[in-house]
Amino acid sequence: MKIKHLFFLTFMLLLFVAACQNNDYSPKPNGYFRIIYPEKKYQTFDNAAPFSFEYPVYAKMETDRGRNVKKDWYNLHFTQFNGFLHLTYYDVANKAEYDEMVEDARKLAFKHTIKATAIDQKLINYPDRKVYGIYYAIEGNTASSVQFFLTDSTKHYFRGALYFNERPQYDSIEPVVKFIKKDIDKMISTFKWKD
Repeated sequence: MKIKHLFFLTFMLLLFVAACQNNDYSPKPNGYFRIIYPEKKYQTFDNAAPFSFEYPVYAKMETDRGRNVKKDWYNLHFTQFNGFLHLTYYDVANKAEYDEMVEDARKLAFKHTIKATAIDQKLINYPDRKVYGIYYAIEGNTASSVQFFLTDSTKHYFRGALYFNERPQYDSIEPVVKFIKKDIDKMISTFKWKD
């Protein structure tokens, strides 16, 4: 019994001495997955809708199949980044309806004020194509990082909002948002009404 006890104590002492030899431990920071960005290439969205624009080849355009959808509503899925750009179109019947839609876009963007660290607005103005609107860049842990609307100010209204299918943590999705913002900028700069 004493030999087993002595052997056990010797083993524990050797284990303790061996474990105490390396004193250069430092805690490692939390890591994130490495993001591999695809090459920027674009294709034209030009179907029966009253508008056209260019969008990235690595995104998938689908007709919106949610509840209460209207004609010419789409989702541009960025499957690699687990996000999508929700796109809606409305015919404008009169000035009061137009004013209401513009105000709704502002309300929807500023609804994120509680969690946003900043909301920047930029005017969109392409008079040669009759494309006008406002671009909202929303920073912080919000549900949507980018929202915008485009209009011809008389009969067309088009709105987009970027969402991710995960809990918002702006510091971890910021590089992806910056990458997708360039695609949204391309979409807006190539946007055309068909009539």
